[in-house]
Amino acid sequence: MALDPKASEPPVVGPGQRYFTWDEVAQRSGREKERWLVIDRKVYNISEFVRRHPGGSRVISHYAGQDATDPFTAFHINKTLVRKYMNSLLIGELSPEQPSFEPTKNKELVDEFRELRASVEQMGLMKPNLGFFLLYLLHILLMDVIAWLILWCFGMSLVPFLLSAVLLSAVQAQAGWLQHDFGHLSVFSTSKWNHLIHHFVIGHLKGAPASWWNHMHFQHHAKPNCFRKDPDLNMHPFFFTLGKILSVELGKQKKKYMPYNHQHKYFCLIGPPALVIFYFQWYIFYFAVQRKKWVDLAWMLSFYTRMVLTYVPLVGLKGFLGLFLLVRFLESHWFVWVTQMNHIPMHIEYDQNKDWVSTQLQATCNVHKSFFNDWFSGHLNFQIEHHLFPMMPRHNYHKVAPLVRSLCTKHGIEYRSKTLLSAFADIVYSLKESGQLWLDAYLHQ
Repeated sequence: MALDPKASEPPVVGPGQRYFTWDEVAQRSGREKERWLVIDRKVYNISEFVRRHPGGSRVISHYAGQDATDPFTAFHINKTLVRKYMNSLLIGELSPEQPSFEPTKNKELVDEFRELRASVEQMGLMKPNLGFFLLYLLHILLMDVIAWLILWCFGMSLVPFLLSAVLLSAVQAQAGWLQHDFGHLSVFSTSKWNHLIHHFVIGHLKGAPASWWNHMHFQHHAKPNCFRKDPDLNMHPFFFTLGKILSVELGKQKKKYMPYNHQHKYFCLIGPPALVIFYFQWYIFYFAVQRKKWVDLAWMLSFYTRMVLTYVPLVGLKGFLGLFLLVRFLESHWFVWVTQMNHIPMHIEYDQNKDWVSTQLQATCNVHKSFFNDWFSGHLNFQIEHHLFPMMPRHNYHKVAPLVRSLCTKHGIEYRSKTLLSAFADIVYSLKESGQLWLDAYLHQ
């Protein structure tokens, strides 16, 4: 979209006060290098700031040209402090006759969700139970110790080897869910402590860089299932075709990188088994070195040093490599099925700049609550609540769920919740459907 030359000089209304229209803001979406966004009717020029944004340049850029009030509230733990730093970016505000957000957003839904969020904070549902997270960490460490003791006591025979591998894969999966809590700043009241323990859990317990997780994951939360903004969709179109709209578009363009009409079959071969072993395992090192994240790299190396020193003396180098690959293989299945069950079957499209609730609900679904489901998925079976309130401690998701369901019912928004097995099956069904849509468009449109 070309910028209007006349719009480059915003009108001055009153002494030093500048007013803007939504059309002017929308033109600064980054396509012409300039980026503005709106928070609580205030207009900020983030063109230079994006490179210094602590959460990464991409996540804030995804809201360039748009109202970012709700994501700002959702992602920042100390909003008062952040607003002080934002003063230098402030260039004006919306004109009095302009609505507080774009016409693509549901005003009544936005207002009621903000009321719900205020009620949630008053109810104390944003406050963590530190005992919960301490016990969670201890149960991970206990499994880690037991896995080592099994091999120390019983040696390298098949049953102890497999049992130890299963326990270690559980350690990796559960540490993955726990680092997710710290990464979302949902455990401590200050960013400093959350970031510090996040480095320990993801770096020392899992061998991955915190900066990589932050870079990828917050983009996903900002614009879930929005192609070119959610990095979780980067598998489209080179490995899979995702969603009805994108699949038809790809078919009409006569593009074929893979036999997509068979993707529901080869997903089980190249998805769950391979993601962690053949992609994450090498890419995280590339990410840390390429971006010079030396602190992250040190934490990662501490994980591998610990694993080598504790397991090579027990099982030898070959035994250790076999054990490590088996653990990553099992972990990869666990990670992929759990993380994709809430999103792949849902609506996938380009960013339509909808309101926060609509954006999150069309891209997420839940899995029914049970003790096993909660543990197995790290409470990500409450994906809807997690996406609406990403800093909420996970032990409170079930408490806010009835309130969210009520809000959805009132506004005619589907609130989906499934069994765990049906959620897994829907991944395959949705891939089969999108593959068939691609084939029909490829052959006939």
